[in-house]
Amino acid sequence: MITAPSSFRRMPRWWHDEPGRAWLDRLPALVARRCEDWGLEVDGDPVHGSNALVVPVRQGTLGAALRLSPPGDDLALECAALRHWDGRGVVELLDSDEAAGVMLLERLDPSRSLSAQTPQRSAAVLGTLTRTLAVPAPGTVPSTGEIAADEARAATARWEALGEPVPRTLLEAGIAAAGRRAADDPGHGSVDGDLHDQQVLAGTRHRWTVVDPVLLRGDREYDVGRVLWSRLDELPADEDVRGALGAFVEAAQIPPGRARDWVLVRSLSYLLWGLEHGLTRDPPKCRRLLELFA
Repeated sequence: MITAPSSFRRMPRWWHDEPGRAWLDRLPALVARRCEDWGLEVDGDPVHGSNALVVPVRQGTLGAALRLSPPGDDLALECAALRHWDGRGVVELLDSDEAAGVMLLERLDPSRSLSAQTPQRSAAVLGTLTRTLAVPAPGTVPSTGEIAADEARAATARWEALGEPVPRTLLEAGIAAAGRRAADDPGHGSVDGDLHDQQVLAGTRHRWTVVDPVLLRGDREYDVGRVLWSRLDELPADEDVRGALGAFVEAAQIPPGRARDWVLVRSLSYLLWGLEHGLTRDPPKCRRLLELFA
């Protein structure tokens, strides 16, 4: 029997989610039942992020990870993304029960994430991973160009509704960058729309392996803004930020101007979203990136 960690129960996700809190209480029985159904044995203490519980298990001699998600989380897209990449740079999906919110995954090392590397080293690894992941994408998945067009259309109204929280020059720089990214053909390569160093763990098949990918198609530097703002506290000087971006650009083998565009687009989008949702720490980081690259 496992116990849901108290730190998992304290996650903001559950504050106003009564079905989710009930699911937390059922977790020991859910894990026991799934282990019986799939012939698994618990092989260590569970770990968690903000939304899912991961239990180390063994299936015979194979070490694996049992991942359980709460009611309401749609695993179909995530499982489809994992099947699409089929272990190429991403965690391998061994089995799933999407209706029950359960996946059996390749065992990685949750104590060793890419966030332990320096920001420049991390940015270079993430840039390299974008090339690994850039296999042809299904035409049915969202395009980065479509996302950029949506951002360009909505930004001004969101900015006005928030009381014009940044100078108009920064708003216009983000909109112009979004317009350029919407106008250019982004191609059909696969893109992880949630790429940052905490989503990359050490493994055995690959030195670094992506978890929880979000499948998009188009510009593989789509999430480079997140690569920077997630480590911005460790990049005190502007030249440090430019150095991290340069490390990503060189490893990803992408045009620097296109990367700067996506820093502007994603930073403006996240700044507005953060203010809309009451965030206080991340919007100033996004503003710094806007001021640096506008």
